[in-house]
Amino acid sequence: MVDTLKHNPYDFFMSKSAYDFSVKDIKGKSTSLSAYAGKVSLIVNVASKCGFTPQYKDLEAIQEHYASKGFTVLGFPCNQFLAQEPGTDEEIHQFCTSIYGVTFPMFSKVDVNGKNASPLFEHLKKESGGLFFWTRAVKWNFTKFLVGKDGKVIARFAPTVNPKDIVPAIEKALAE
Repeated sequence: MVDTLKHNPYDFFMSKSAYDFSVKDIKGKSTSLSAYAGKVSLIVNVASKCGFTPQYKDLEAIQEHYASKGFTVLGFPCNQFLAQEPGTDEEIHQFCTSIYGVTFPMFSKVDVNGKNASPLFEHLKKESGGLFFWTRAVKWNFTKFLVGKDGKVIARFAPTVNPKDIVPAIEKALAE
């Protein structure tokens, strides 16, 4: 298992599944994503002060509708795009739950690009295609990665794609 907190740099190349990673949850506790193996996940880099922040509402609606069918949204706050997620993990959690009623799992703030990028996001970017670094890079908050039950990336969606428009892909992944 690759631990994003302390890991061997060569482990990244050995990973075959998004569910092989460990991350910190929004409360700071190390959590293995293996807990989501066998489920379909939508991994999203989120931000509280972004033009796409209202997508939290639709992400939560999808979570509520499909959770009992083996689906979950996994939210990863990111402050790399115009400092749109400046708060602490505690402030982010408070915002998401009080304003948007978020119940899906939230994780500690991460970098998605650059030398300090989360190994999970490096994996997601690599698995979702793009020939070069600049085509793989996450371009903005609310980039979405649909991950299958086996932990493999099924599709990547731009921030402008409304979560509701991903529902057919989620339903197809759940049926497989």
